[in-house]
Amino acid sequence: MVYKLFKAIVDFFVALIALLILSPVFISITIFLYFANQGKPFFYQERPGKNGKVFKIIKYKSMNDKKDESGKLLPDFKRLTTVGKFVRKYSLDEIPQLLNVLKGDMSIVGPRPLLVSYLPLYNENQRKRHNVKPGITGLAQVNGRNALSWDQKFKYDIKYVENISFMLDVKILLKTVKKVFISDGINANDNTTMKEFTGN
Repeated sequence: MVYKLFKAIVDFFVALIALLILSPVFISITIFLYFANQGKPFFYQERPGKNGKVFKIIKYKSMNDKKDESGKLLPDFKRLTTVGKFVRKYSLDEIPQLLNVLKGDMSIVGPRPLLVSYLPLYNENQRKRHNVKPGITGLAQVNGRNALSWDQKFKYDIKYVENISFMLDVKILLKTVKKVFISDGINANDNTTMKEFTGN
């Protein structure tokens, strides 16, 4: 319980230190993606945070905006750039979210922020994931990430919310580092992103 009160302070300093350490990587990837994505290295999107409050998440833009003859965006795997593949493989696209943590919109560890359009689709139990700030990594991410079904993901999210502690956060962070190095659970089947949640 005490940790919950100091979690925001811990998040701020961890994010600040991480940004300073990763600044060479941050700058390098930004430059590469700037040229790979026609001057658009970042991807911004509205996501629901704690208590459903909407904020703008910032990530590296790993896919270009190429469209077919009808003006519809091409499938993910056709728009994923070479630099984008590398960035996704090692989860480097999450680095800019450290800025969201510094702003107070996100936490280092917590349920991943999903789409705003999913808010009315949650059942009462699933909505508990918004009782805490969303995180850069979380319990679901170290237990399968995009390879998990939606039901499994929500179960891990709720389990985290109900058992949040300093030691749990440390364990998740250590597992995250391991997962990043072995690129485990990054993609869901043949897609680069998780299938859309359509409700229960």
